[in-house]
Amino acid sequence: MAAGIVAVTTPAARADGDPASDYLLGQDNFLPFDAKIPAAKAKQLTDLLTNAARAGFKIKVAVIKTRYDLGSITVLYDKPQKYAEFLGAEIFFAYRGRLLVVMPNGYGYSVGGKRPPRRALHPLAGLAPPGPSSTQLVSTALTAVRRLAAGEGVRLDIPQAHRGGQRNRDRIIIIAIALTLAALIGSWMLVRRLRAARRT
Repeated sequence: MAAGIVAVTTPAARADGDPASDYLLGQDNFLPFDAKIPAAKAKQLTDLLTNAARAGFKIKVAVIKTRYDLGSITVLYDKPQKYAEFLGAEIFFAYRGRLLVVMPNGYGYSVGGKRPPRRALHPLAGLAPPGPSSTQLVSTALTAVRRLAAGEGVRLDIPQAHRGGQRNRDRIIIIAIALTLAALIGSWMLVRRLRAARRT
């Protein structure tokens, strides 16, 4: 019976063109496709959600910047709470837990596709809307997750942002330049030796 429900529900969830409902089946966060969110900031969110799950506060997050991030569900843009309930219902067959939606104008929170009691939403009440900035959307998602966790007695620290990837790329560039210069100098010295040998 359960297998039959999954088989029927999965195509329905994907046929509506809602990208987040597909992504959140296999991972804990959905980020806008073309928002140019810094890799370090995105990793912060991923790491925070991993730490939250380990601490017993499992939660998924969907960051929505523009109405295009909703696929064919654009009618729910600027309606984060309604979208949180809709999205939670979409993935209910695979995930029935906490779900946070972050939009430029505010936040939505559902549990199992339903609006939780008022006390569960209270931690988000004093949080200002993030606005249209891609980086700020993720930053406020980090803050919102921490507040929601704290509301249930779970303390989470925001992971440090590491820029190791950028440092590695910089090192590779520097090494490549050094090797190129060494090759040029070596070629120049070889040419000089050959010319000196011809003269003698």
